[in-house]
Amino acid sequence: MKDRAKKRFIAACIAPALILVLVFMAYPTLNVFIMSLYKWGGLSRNKTFVGLNNFLLLTKDTNFIRSLQNTLMIIVLVTMVTLSVAMIFASILVREKIKGQNFFRIVFYIPNILSVVVISSIFSAIYDPSMGLLNGLLRSIQGEGFQNIQWLGNQKIVLYAIIVAMIWQAVGYYMVMYMASMSSIPVHLYEAADIEGAGKVKQFFSITLPLVWDTVRTTLTFYVISSINLSFLFVKVMTSGGPDGASNVILNYMYNQAYTNSSYGYGMSIGVVIFLFSFLLSLLVNKLTKREQYQY
Repeated sequence: MKDRAKKRFIAACIAPALILVLVFMAYPTLNVFIMSLYKWGGLSRNKTFVGLNNFLLLTKDTNFIRSLQNTLMIIVLVTMVTLSVAMIFASILVREKIKGQNFFRIVFYIPNILSVVVISSIFSAIYDPSMGLLNGLLRSIQGEGFQNIQWLGNQKIVLYAIIVAMIWQAVGYYMVMYMASMSSIPVHLYEAADIEGAGKVKQFFSITLPLVWDTVRTTLTFYVISSINLSFLFVKVMTSGGPDGASNVILNYMYNQAYTNSSYGYGMSIGVVIFLFSFLLSLLVNKLTKREQYQY
């Protein structure tokens, strides 16, 4: 009787969470795969089964390919720069005797407290061609002959402008994570390295980085996937994919196809691609970053 009661209690505790997962995660995900096989506007009752035709159309869709390329560019640049800068800042604040370390932690972490909409609005104001802070600063340096730069209206630089905003938003969060991991490294390892004549850079790559590598792997996988979602939010607020699709990312393109162009089935096929792309990308990152664990 006790075993049965125990099992019933465990089942009762697990059931609410399991139901929520099935209703709000499993079923919607399965529905995306199903609807990707149909041609449907999203509102009418008429659905036409087209099989894999939506996916065949994707291979010929230049706008989809361009949005996928933009997404890959954002993933690579934002992830590499964000985690590298966060690692450097964390190492400096932990290893060097700097006054007001807690103050710097708070200052760097503040952008992560703000919503993406607020940050996007701030950078949109900074990039404003006539009244923006950035053009104003450049004008004060170059003089009256300076011509305003369309930071969000130039196809060649708009994506880089968004990337800068994304980096600024995320650096502080990962810096705090790395600081927590670095703080657990025994001081005697660095003292021994000092005696051996190893410099700060040598110590970083020989001691710090190997001992926090598990944290690096976790944050790398997490941010690679989350940058796909973040890029959609930044692009939606700052440019809506413009100018002329130059800043369009894959999630924004899926949203436009499914909910703006009334091509729900086609949009869901893009959703399937995003799901598989994210899953394979996380596996690839874990495979490439796998290495022997160091003990201390």
